Amino acid sequence: MSKDTAVYTHGHHESVLRSHTWRTAANSAGYLIGSLTPGLTVLDVGCGPGTITADLAALVPDGHVTGVDRAPGIVARARATAAERGLTNTDFAVADVQDLDFPDDSFDVVHAHQVLQHVGDPVRALAEMRRVTRPGGLVAVRDADYAAMVWHPRVPGLDDWLDLYERVARAGGGEPDAGRRLRSWALAAGFTEVTATADTWCFATEEERAWWGGLWADRTVASSYADRALAGGHADRAGLQRVAEAWRQWSAVPDGWFAVLHGELLCRA
Repeated sequence: MSKDTAVYTHGHHESVLRSHTWRTAANSAGYLIGSLTPGLTVLDVGCGPGTITADLAALVPDGHVTGVDRAPGIVARARATAAERGLTNTDFAVADVQDLDFPDDSFDVVHAHQVLQHVGDPVRALAEMRRVTRPGGLVAVRDADYAAMVWHPRVPGLDDWLDLYERVARAGGGEPDAGRRLRSWALAAGFTEVTATADTWCFATEEERAWWGGLWADRTVASSYADRALAGGHADRAGLQRVAEAWRQWSAVPDGWFAVLHGELLCRA
């Protein structure tokens, strides 16, 4: 199975990790929690800094959770997160979702949060996740859908942000509107029992707006996403600064509101 050729659009700048370390099983994997029992073995693909991984481990105290990511540095961060929480039922490794170094039928649950949007061949990735899932087990995936994100007020610069982000992500081989495509990809990967749901993040309080708008303002000018926008000719420095300022403008509006739609799937292997 060939390895993924897409690039990870965001990289691991502090503004990115500010978002990733906020994620929990409750706010990012609620659709899966009801299917977990104490003794399950779980693979968390694209574990990032490990906050969701650690929560999953706490939910299967008699089982085991393995977290994998393509970036060695972020795997070390996830390992530290589990250690800080005193977890003894986790391990971590560097791995590619399109070439998982595990035997067939290795896990009861394989989970991936906001991973498939960054994968060059998500159908192949889902087939690989299915391969390492035991018969009767679950593959659980959740992904954002950028074109379905909505906000108020309609700050024009955020329309420019959405257009820019989608062009940069697709130029890197990803699909930023992955949420709406998950079910189609799963069926193409050979799953026949698929439960599809949707959920949202919502940022509306003064603190939430400052946090969400601030991290995107910083990400727009300082992360790997900014580097790729510049290198690919999608924007210049002045254009990135204008988009960042639009984020700050939106976050300062008292009645500001932003919703992030996610598609979710539970696929029975």
